[in-house]
Amino acid sequence: MRFFWFLFALFFLFGALAAAFFFWYSRPLAFAPEVTQVEFRVPRGMGLRGVARLLNQEGVAANADLLALAARLSGRAGTVRAGAYVLAAGSTPQDLLALLASGKVLQVDVRLIEGWTFREWRQKIAAYPELTRTTSALSDAELMARLGMAGQSPEGLFFPDTYRVDKFSDDLALFSRAARTMQEHLQREWRAREANLPYRNAYEALIMASIVEKETGMETDRSEIAGVFVNRLRAGMRLQTDPTVIYGLGTVFDGNLRRAHLEADTPYNTYTRAGLPPTPIAMPGLASIRAALHPASTRALYFVARGDGGSQFSATLAEHNAAVDRYQRRRKRPQP
Repeated sequence: MRFFWFLFALFFLFGALAAAFFFWYSRPLAFAPEVTQVEFRVPRGMGLRGVARLLNQEGVAANADLLALAARLSGRAGTVRAGAYVLAAGSTPQDLLALLASGKVLQVDVRLIEGWTFREWRQKIAAYPELTRTTSALSDAELMARLGMAGQSPEGLFFPDTYRVDKFSDDLALFSRAARTMQEHLQREWRAREANLPYRNAYEALIMASIVEKETGMETDRSEIAGVFVNRLRAGMRLQTDPTVIYGLGTVFDGNLRRAHLEADTPYNTYTRAGLPPTPIAMPGLASIRAALHPASTRALYFVARGDGGSQFSATLAEHNAAVDRYQRRRKRPQP
């Protein structure tokens, strides 16, 4: 009889403990009175006990032992996924475990703008507080080596787009994704290119696309501008494009392009050197890549900004000079 009562008491105790556990499991976690939600970051490799410590620091009472037990009983042990999460007041331990196993981490949009240089991109990315900065202390060469692109100039090799990334993710991963995306677009467009273009490879087309990107003020002018530069390459004429000169000046350029700049020889001065510059001069978007690979069939060899965002195209130097006189008579800038 005593053994019977012992078993009864034991089962009663287990039942009470189970009831208490499931009551805790389905009841909202205790948030500090002033806290309505908490945002917390789970590093890679952190377990539930570490998560409990993070939540306790943020004002949420989370029992590490009970969370670990609940995870084992629910089959969610070892399913904590790294990332940034937000937990709202009223959430239960069950909700917390489901959240950590779901991988529904907080994300941010990082916009990398076409026409910007790699230097400008690095400054932009470094300014995002939502990214974990692991590349800030690296030189361009060191960064490219980390990406498996050692010895390559970074300019032009990253695709401009708005990237949705996990909050607090590694900025190196963003660079890697943008580089991979650029190659995917470039190689696909290169395979579909027009015949008999004056480029030896896809990289030269990328260089041309970057020039088109910097020269285009109106979307509809892209292919026409590409057509002018292609005509110049075919005719053996120098490209004579200001953006390449400006790029070659680097941080010395103060926003005022002078005749002395056009006459000072650098690898990027297309007034003093024939052919394409050695690298792209910016990050071209898809429209400029397509324009470089599908240039307009045109007789034009010259163009000048009209002042309304568009360009006036001319087939002869006399026509071009007349257009310059018409559209830039009051503008003080060097002329080719």
